[in-house]
Amino acid sequence: IKFTTNDKSIPEQFKMIAKSIKAADELNLPKQTFFIEYYGWDHHDELLDNHKRMIEVLSNSLGDFQASLEELGVDDKVLTVVGSDFGRTLTSNGNGTDHAWGGNSIVMGEAINGGEIFGQYPSLELDSSLDIGGGVLIPTLSTDEFYSKVLNWYGLKNRYIKHILPNLQNFKASKNFDLIRS
Repeated sequence: IKFTTNDKSIPEQFKMIAKSIKAADELNLPKQTFFIEYYGWDHHDELLDNHKRMIEVLSNSLGDFQASLEELGVDDKVLTVVGSDFGRTLTSNGNGTDHAWGGNSIVMGEAINGGEIFGQYPSLELDSSLDIGGGVLIPTLSTDEFYSKVLNWYGLKNRYIKHILPNLQNFKASKNFDLIRS
């Protein structure tokens, strides 16, 4: 199920998802996938004000969602993943930033090895070892590696994941990357 949201509707969308998860057993839906699209992160302009506002909405909504899952007694059945389709530069374009490579994801749930940073946390200084110029950072953990662990949690076996993520074989961090508790 896919939801498109704005600042005002994102908390309501999370509440609806929590209720749907609670009803999963009654509906005979052992695994469900929900997508919330939260638009407006392409901050070429007004970065500081817009980003601060949107991070607060996201943070509060995720906290409330996790609290709802705990209250409903389904928190052990849920993996929440927040990601973006592109990173941002460390350099300003005047009043914002431009598209780049390195980004981040937020993952939460009972199954997660929480409080960990996976991949190398980069220096935010220009011309660091991961900066290829103009504040564009090279990622140290591939999207394929990250999502292979999400697919494992979902129940897919590695023999199937290698077909879904054929580039996974080109990366080595996945052997040392324990997102999900054993």
